[in-house]
Amino acid sequence: MDETHSLAVSLFSEILMADQLARSRLSKVLPKGMELSHFSVLNHLARAGLERSPAQLAKAFHVTRGAMTNTLNKLEVAGYIHVRPDWDDARRKMVAISPAGKQARDAALAGIIPMISEVVEELGSDRVRATLPILRELRGKLEESG
Repeated sequence: MDETHSLAVSLFSEILMADQLARSRLSKVLPKGMELSHFSVLNHLARAGLERSPAQLAKAFHVTRGAMTNTLNKLEVAGYIHVRPDWDDARRKMVAISPAGKQARDAALAGIIPMISEVVEELGSDRVRATLPILRELRGKLEESG
């Protein structure tokens, strides 16, 4: 294996392992019954401050519409989102975060922030800040080729 291939394998091995470990640690600090996918959607809706269609959410998270529908159904049953018909196109639905969803998202953040802040502190803010542009560029390259 040449150096470029070896470097690529090492990079993606580290990213995949870091992803697995981060998901595991995050799942442990989320409120009881909340899954990482639930938090991710609630966080997206809270940050956007706008309604989104299930198709828009599926695209944003790079998942199938079926997978997003499953997540949205669970969030709706929990009372964390409101789903309404799209007034312009009755075939579509629109999704918004509910007040209970905002509270659940805030509770999740309260558990997550200390854990991720500790990791950033241990690595050093300057090193994390220097790494972010590279990770963003890598994500962009993967989105382009996806």
